Amino acid sequence: MDGTAENTATSEKTRAERLIAALRGARRTLARRPNEATLGERWESLSAAAAVADLSGDVDIYGDGVVADLETKVAALLGKEAAAFFPTGTMAQQVALRCWAGRTGNPTVALHPLAHPEVHEREALTTVTGLRTVHPTSAARQIGAEDVHDLDEPFGTLMLELPLRDAGFVLPTWEELEEVCEAARARDAVIHFDGARLWETTAHFGRPLAEIAELADSVYVSFYKSLGGLSGAVLAGPSSFVGEARAWRHRYGGQVFQQFPQAIAALAGLEQELPRLPEYVAHARVVAKALQEGFAEAGVSGARVFPEVPHTHQFRVWLPYDAEVLTEAGITQAEETRTALFARWSDEGTVPGLATTEVTVAAAGLEWGPDDVRAAVADFVGRIPS
Repeated sequence: MDGTAENTATSEKTRAERLIAALRGARRTLARRPNEATLGERWESLSAAAAVADLSGDVDIYGDGVVADLETKVAALLGKEAAAFFPTGTMAQQVALRCWAGRTGNPTVALHPLAHPEVHEREALTTVTGLRTVHPTSAARQIGAEDVHDLDEPFGTLMLELPLRDAGFVLPTWEELEEVCEAARARDAVIHFDGARLWETTAHFGRPLAEIAELADSVYVSFYKSLGGLSGAVLAGPSSFVGEARAWRHRYGGQVFQQFPQAIAALAGLEQELPRLPEYVAHARVVAKALQEGFAEAGVSGARVFPEVPHTHQFRVWLPYDAEVLTEAGITQAEETRTALFARWSDEGTVPGLATTEVTVAAAGLEWGPDDVRAAVADFVGRIPS
């Protein structure tokens, strides 16, 4: 590594360390993320979460005990016959899609090019699992029924990411979701939901989790993205399918000896965070509107909040500045005022000249009124060099 590259890497590391320190020290923030906590704080939260479990019971061994209790609870929430716990969502999705490929006789998976397996899993579906992917659309939106109708080659599984994070945490309407599922079935395909964040879709769809999941043959859900868990995921579907998935989980190295910390944290999230998600979604819409107003009042041309009315409690913001400049402005704001409005900004995947960040509104954000948001925006914009 030459001197310039080394200095750049050191600068990025220092900025990342400053960002975490600033977020930890902030008195006001829109969300407290698990990765911002210290080891001691996470240990304390796990100890508190243990109240949801019977600690007099036996520890889990290869998926029984509290892990099996979690599987039963999630299967019921999703209205599915059975569920299996996986250490990671990446493994769960590979196994799900592999199982469906064997059952349909078609190794081709139709999914969005911005879906998690295509962007964040290092081509695991093709490299490890041996599947092939096709894209019904490349537009930054959910796949629609017409996209499925018009796809010019057969596929065995349609995978829908709900919400589609890298398009801005977007969801279809309920009618659009029903139509795209009907279109897939008309082509003799099965449907798998990447529901890592499915938990927070109920407000947008106006339906309970089980009714949403009923549209799919299988569903994967995560426990750390929205529920504050440690890690882990569940794959739910028909009993025979889940049984096969358990066999492949073992082959993929996911038959973990003990996982009670992850299971307890997940159960705590289901009890404590899941009921609050609709409240977070409602307040995210208040925050998004105030952000738009704040940028307009500050005279920032080209600022965009998307979706304008968030579909979940997460959304994106675009600003016409360099990402490093915006990240630095956010760090200094948090350091000097103890108010953290934004975290890290990125230039990746955006229009040249625009940077983007993700905004999450959770329990801590409920304390923010529109005036608080607009004041924080004015202070943030004032820290951006002209």
